[in-house]
Amino acid sequence: MSLKKAFLLIILILLADQISKLYIKTHFELRDRIEVFEWFHIAFVENDGMAWGTKISDFASFISDKTAKLSLTLFRIVAVFGIGYWLVSSIQKKASKTLIWAVALIFAGALGNIIDSVFYGVIFSDSINKVATFLPVEGGYASLFHGNVVDMLHFPIYSGIYPEWFPFVGGKSFSFFEPVFNIADMAISTGIGILIVFNKKAFPKSSDELEILDVEKEVEKEKDTTQLENV
Repeated sequence: MSLKKAFLLIILILLADQISKLYIKTHFELRDRIEVFEWFHIAFVENDGMAWGTKISDFASFISDKTAKLSLTLFRIVAVFGIGYWLVSSIQKKASKTLIWAVALIFAGALGNIIDSVFYGVIFSDSINKVATFLPVEGGYASLFHGNVVDMLHFPIYSGIYPEWFPFVGGKSFSFFEPVFNIADMAISTGIGILIVFNKKAFPKSSDELEILDVEKEVEKEKDTTQLENV
C-alpha cells in the first residue's frame, strides 16, 4: 500500500469519526439514548479517562484528576507520533499490505480520540442537561488538552442475570456488550485484531531469514545422511 492510499484511509476514518461526534455533541444531551434496534442503541456518553472509563488517578491517588487527564492526553500524543513513524517506516520498507492496513487503522483511531481530548473542551460547552454549543461565546467546558472523548455506539446484544452461584456478581444483572464506543475505537480494535489474527501475513519472514532456514535444513539433512552412512 502506498502512502497516498494509507493517508486516504486515515482521512476517511477521521471524517466518519469526527462527523459522528460533532453530530452527537450538537444534537444530544449527555446520557440521551435512541434505540435503533433492540440490539443497537445510540447512547451519548463521554469518557474522560482511559479504556472502560478508568483514570490514572484511580491507581495513583496522589495525582489530581486534572493532572492525570493532561498526562494521559500527552501520552496519547506521543503514542500517535510513534504509530505514525511506524506507519511511514513500514511503507518505505515495503512491508506487507496487511501490516500497513492495520497500522493505518490504529493510527487513524488514536488520532480521532486525541482530537477530542485536545480540542473538545475548548470548542464545546458542556452537555449536562442541555445540548452542547459549538464554539460557545462564554468558552468551552474545559481547557486545552482536558477534553472528553465522545462515545455513542452501544450494542446490548444480550441482557441477563448472573447465576446466584457466580462469585462476586451472582444475582446481578449484566449486558453483553456493555461498553459504549465510537468509530475511532472500532478502527483501533480492528487494526489490533488484524495484527493478532493475521500475524503471519503482517510479519512475513524476510528473504534473508528464509535463506538461513534453508541452509540450516540442508545442514541437518547432511548430518542425517552422514550418520546413516556411518551406521
